[in-house]
Order: sequence, then structure tokens, then C-alpha cells
Amino acid sequence: MKVLLVGSGGREHALAWKLAQSAGLTELHCAPGNPGIARHGVCHPVRAEDGEGLLALAHALGIDLVVVGPEAPLVAGIGDLLRRNGLHVFGPSAAAAQIEGSKSFAKDVMRAAGVPTPETMSVARPPCVVKADGLAAGKGVFVCRTQDELDAGLRAAEALGQPFHVEELVVGEEVSVFALSDGANAIPLPAARDFKRAYDGDEGPNTGGMGSYSPVAEVNADELVDAIHRPVLAELARRGTPFVGALYAGVMLTTDGPYVYEFNCRFGDPETQSIVPLLQGDFLGALGTAARGDVSGADLTATDEAAVTVVITGGEYPAGSDTGSPIAGIEQAESTGALVFHAGTALRDDRLVTSGGRILNVTAVDATIAEARERAYAAASRIFFAGSRYRSDIAHEAAVVQ
Repeated sequence: MKVLLVGSGGREHALAWKLAQSAGLTELHCAPGNPGIARHGVCHPVRAEDGEGLLALAHALGIDLVVVGPEAPLVAGIGDLLRRNGLHVFGPSAAAAQIEGSKSFAKDVMRAAGVPTPETMSVARPPCVVKADGLAAGKGVFVCRTQDELDAGLRAAEALGQPFHVEELVVGEEVSVFALSDGANAIPLPAARDFKRAYDGDEGPNTGGMGSYSPVAEVNADELVDAIHRPVLAELARRGTPFVGALYAGVMLTTDGPYVYEFNCRFGDPETQSIVPLLQGDFLGALGTAARGDVSGADLTATDEAAVTVVITGGEYPAGSDTGSPIAGIEQAESTGALVFHAGTALRDDRLVTSGGRILNVTAVDATIAEARERAYAAASRIFFAGSRYRSDIAHEAAVVQ
């Protein structure tokens, strides 16, 4: 099978790494890819948002399956364009991708499906959560426990230049739950937990994600998919917008049961980096059968091991990005047995340099969270570029409990 993977981040590198292991893969092409992804397939200088360019590339290469990583192209309708022109696509239509593209749409679907979600507030008062309605690269949510935080959150939401709403603050442990869907059926993946805040102790601004681990001991992913994903998939299908792709629920585990605080229309980042190393079976086959309309017979299970991912960022992230700083130590990190997924890197005069906010993801797999965590940090400590930093507490509590 010839595959075109769309995207250029750490999530896409993890997907490329996993797809490259599939016996059914004949060619892997990526657009635009990154220097890490180039180790597994051929990269092409076509942007993820360039639908016509991707369509022309896919036809020129004789692509059998397109796997779309990022949310923005999906919300913009890239899946529709490619399908209309005869391609199989793992990724939802624009209509189904509104589950991430519009928080108000997602709320409406969840209410119709009977899935618990925080209530929208008619008057903004703390404690509450201010949320941008549309895409905001993981930075459109503001948790407000005081009036000062609420004032700041409202100003920040207004600055995004899109509609927003205020909802009740639901307290509990967060978990990311994923399912592969063909529009009707759902195959659960191991649950993961990510760390959104920039600094240790869950302090600082929200980011795209500073690390993750999987599995989550207290979570039964099969039960949550039954309670959350399948009713939502059925509701989307009832509306004539069946969801094909990876449906990702952000779930808050409260004393009153699970509440869904968000849906996403794609694999998580950096959760994917912790999940895919644990998967056994035919990953490419599962994506392909989902795109073709019947994932029910997919051969996909998880090992009994655990994975921890540490994200290395530029010094100014998330307020700014880092460009052009030489990167050292990746080979040394990989020599420990860890996986290093490229997220914001580029080649300049054949030298690897920074090119983004989140630069690298270091993932380690071992028998327990504690052992995987120790290995991930040992590998991350070998990587350096000017201003590089990472949180030191990723999966700490899970490792202690375990």
C-alpha cells in the first residue's frame, strides 16, 4: 500500500515511524514532513493546508491511502476534496470535523447523544472556563478560579478574534481517550494523559502539550469508548455526517462520573507519541480498513508495557518559537533505546536546527511508568540547543502510585 501522510509535527513523526513497520506498506510519502520523518519515507514540499497540491501529489504518486495528521486541514475540508477525487482518506469530512472545529457544535452533539459535558454559563463568574469556539492550537482554553483570572481569560479569548463561551469548571483527573472509527464502528486505543501547562506543577499558560504517558492505570478505555465515543458516532451518523478517523475525547474523571470537556477530530499530540509504541498488530491495516468503511475486523492490540514522552521546547515557548539554533545529542539519546520524534526541526546547510515551539519529543517504553519515565528523562538530558527546556514532572505522580 502506498501511503501519503499529511503533517510535519511530532505526532506525524510517530505515525510515520509506526506505519514504516507495517508489512503491507510499499511506499511512505509525507507532506511536508520533517527531518525525522524523512528517515522513514519521502518528504515532499507541499503544505498540509494546500488541498490542491496534496491532491495532485497523491494522484502523481498513485497513493492508496491518505492519513491526515493535523486538525486545521480536516476542519477546512481536505478530506472531502480528496475523497471527491477518488482517494481513501483516514480523517473526517469537514462536517464531522466540526466536533473539534466548533465547541458549540460539539456541545449540541453531546447533548443529543446523552454524553455528560460541562454546562454553558449565561453569566461569566468564577470559577469557570473560558473557551474559544474554534481552533486555537491548544491555546484557546482559560481556567479561571478568581475574578482576576476571569478578566484576563476574557481579554485573551477576545484577542483570538473568534466567538467564545464560558462554561462551568468541572474538577477531576483529565484523560485522553481515542478510538479509530469507520463512521459506525469504533476500535479503542490505550488511554493517555497529557500535560498542557508550560511549567512544573501544572503552572503557567496552556500549551499544545509538554508530555504524556500511556496507559492510565485507573482508566478502562473500552468502557469509556462505549459510554462516550459510540453514542457520539451514532449521533454524527444520524445527522448524515459519519466520522471516519481518530475521534479523541478529552475526559474529566469526576466524583460524579466522566465528563467530556472537548472532542478532537484527530490523533493527539503528544499522546500519539506515547500510544503508538504500545500498539501491536497491523496499524496500517486498521487505518486502511477504517478509511474503506469497516474497521470492525482490525487486528490492533496493546502490549502490557508503558510509555512516557517528554517534550523539549524552545526557551520562549509557548509565547514564542525558536528558529535556527543547532541541535546536539539526538544520536546519544537514541543510543539509550529511546525514541526521538521531531516536532519543530529543520535542516540548514545539512545541520539540524530548531524550527518551532515544541522541538523534539523523547519517548521511552518499559515495563512500568516509573521505568519508562526514568529512561525518557535520561535520554532527554542528552539533547541540547540554546534555551532548550522541558518539564521535570511528566508522569511523576503516576510513577509514584504505580
